[in-house]
Amino acid sequence: MRHELQVSADADAVTKRAALYVAELARTSVAETGRFTFAVSGGHTPWAMFSELAEEDMPWADVDLFQVDERVAPEGDPDRNLTHLRESIGDAPARVHPMPVNDADLQRAAAAYGTLLPDRFDLVHLGLGPDGHTASLVPNDPVLEVTEALVALTRPYQGHPRMTLTYPALARAEQLLWLITGADKREPLAKLLAGDQSIPAGRVVANRSLVMADESAAGQ
Repeated sequence: MRHELQVSADADAVTKRAALYVAELARTSVAETGRFTFAVSGGHTPWAMFSELAEEDMPWADVDLFQVDERVAPEGDPDRNLTHLRESIGDAPARVHPMPVNDADLQRAAAAYGTLLPDRFDLVHLGLGPDGHTASLVPNDPVLEVTEALVALTRPYQGHPRMTLTYPALARAEQLLWLITGADKREPLAKLLAGDQSIPAGRVVANRSLVMADESAAGQ
């Protein structure tokens, strides 16, 4: 798929640019539909973006936040994306829909989370790993071949099994927003922009896609 690329000087500039973009998109969506559905991944750049959003005119009361992926770890664990997300948004009155990674039956929990997802996401944020993974769609994991479920489980990766949105779920995005920073992302970013399906990120398809990267990642 085609990606629009916007390059900023550094990670801080990407963060600020992304916050302005998300806030404007949220205001437009709420004005038109009364709601803004936003799925978010983990990572330092998006957490910093949420801190910036606290300074923007953001219609939090009409925002539904879903998780793109989550580690199977205890509530409040510092490895949990949810822990950092809640810290970043503070007292903002958004409706947060956590992935149920502490349920006893994780397969059933993943299926149940799939029933909560909207038919269309107004925005899905994605990151990009040095190995080309996005969400928790990681190289050589059977989760890459899941086509009949919206949410699935991965094998252990970097210390934890994960719950993740699948390709069919990401395809529900009206708009993708990739935040990609750091020199270690230069090679996978080049592959993403080239549509290289040898990396998991290269197989994501959605209606529209915007990549915000810093100069280190973009090779500029």
